[in-house]
Order: sequence, then structure tokens, then C-alpha cells
Amino acid sequence: MADKVKEVAIGEVDRIKHLTTDAARSAAYLYPIRGIAYFVSHKALWKPLTSKLAPTMTLGLGITTFMFVFTYLPQAAVMAFTNGPLAAISAGLLVLSESSTLFTLLSKTFLIDDALIDTFDGVLLSKNTTDLVSEGRQIKSGSDPIAKLGKLAKKPFQKFTPTAIVRYLMYLPLNFIPVVGTVMFVLLQGKRTGPVAHTRYFQLKRWNKEQQEKHVEQYRGAYTGFGVAAVLLELVPLASIFFAFTNTVGAALWAADIEKEHITKEGTAPRLREQAKKAE
Repeated sequence: MADKVKEVAIGEVDRIKHLTTDAARSAAYLYPIRGIAYFVSHKALWKPLTSKLAPTMTLGLGITTFMFVFTYLPQAAVMAFTNGPLAAISAGLLVLSESSTLFTLLSKTFLIDDALIDTFDGVLLSKNTTDLVSEGRQIKSGSDPIAKLGKLAKKPFQKFTPTAIVRYLMYLPLNFIPVVGTVMFVLLQGKRTGPVAHTRYFQLKRWNKEQQEKHVEQYRGAYTGFGVAAVLLELVPLASIFFAFTNTVGAALWAADIEKEHITKEGTAPRLREQAKKAE
């Protein structure tokens, strides 16, 4: 029995190593960073964020304050038995993650769902992928990518599901393992977050569930790399709303590169257009 457990553990470690290596080689983790730069330098894309800024900032501040006041000390006390002197840091990261999850749940369900869709589509229009966007909504004339967005044919972004919440709660105990556990927690969260960032892209491509799963599984490393970077950015207190939008911009830039074969350098998320075609 012990040998079997050891064998499974070794296999899981090897799988994580392989996934991490693929994520690093793909360089898809750079897209959230590119999203920040692109968002800041294109003022037209600020409109969806600014229209939701006041209520989302209030929500984020309230959630983060509540979580630190009522949950930080109890969790730090428990972690003191497993993490020792690192308990304060680990508990802080855990509370930030919990706050981010609650914020994501509430804001994307009630406040910024439409704004994120507009941001994603606006980036695609700014990258001259109008034909792709027209698969999911009406397009108006003009030069402003946000102003050109017409009526949506269908909303793609999924609301937070009970399954996602259960999975998150299952991952939480990993944080009681010093350092390594927190890293694994972020990695697993990133593995889930990466593909979700391209939900809109998959819809515009008219891919069915099987095509989506095939594409994501074949390039799991790239999506995990993107997801980890996105998760880490959205852990930043109060700024998580800003990074929710810049991560959406990064995801749209990635989708545009897949469509237009902009990425040609070997080792930097190579041949993503071919990846998309193989999934069809």
C-alpha cells in the first residue's frame, strides 16, 4: 500500500513538473503583463472599467477588510502549527486568495460581467479581428473599438458555479503545507483560470465542448502559465478589479495572436494558430 501511495505521489510530482516546464516554455504567462501595458496605453478601453469603478472598488475594499478583520488571526493561529514562522505570510496570502475569490464571485456575477465582455471584444476590434467579433455581436461603424460594439448575440462568460467553489475549498488545505502548499494552490487555481479566460474566444470560434477541451488539454501548460500569472495579479488587494480587466485584455491579445499568427518566435507560445486549427 505504501509503495502504491509513493508511486502515485511520484507520478503527480512528475506531472506537475512537466506542466510547469510547458508553461514556462510557452511564455503565455507574459500575456497578463502585456495586457497591463496595452490597457494603459489605449484609453478607449478604459470606458468599461471606469463605468464600474466606484461600486467594484467599494465591494473589493469591503470584502478584503472584512476577511482580514475576521479570518486572518484564526487562520494564522492554525498555520502556526504547520508553517512555523511563515504562518503570518501564508495566512496573509490565503486571506488574499479568499478575498479575491469572493470578489470574483460577486463582481463578475452582479457588476462587471458585461464590462469584461466589452473589453475583450474591444481589444479584438483594435487588433483588426472584426470578422471574429461579428460572430458574437453587431458591429457599428467608427474608429473607437468600444463605441463600435453593438448588441450581443449571446453572453459567454459563465457565472461562478458551485463546482468551482467546491474545488476551491478542496484546494484550501494545501496552504497549510509550508511554501510548497501555497505554490501548488496557486498553480491549481491557475490551471482552472487559464481556460476560463478564453471562454469568449471559444464562443466566437463556435467551438463545441469537445473542441474546447481538446484544445485546452493539448496546450494545458500555456493556459496554466497564463492562469497562474492572472491569479497572482488578482490577489493584489483593491487593485484586483483593475487586474481583472487587464487580464481580460491579455486574454484577448492572445486570442488575436492566435487568429493572425503574430507570434513567430520559437519558444514564445509558438504556432498558436496551428493549435487552434488542430482543435477544430
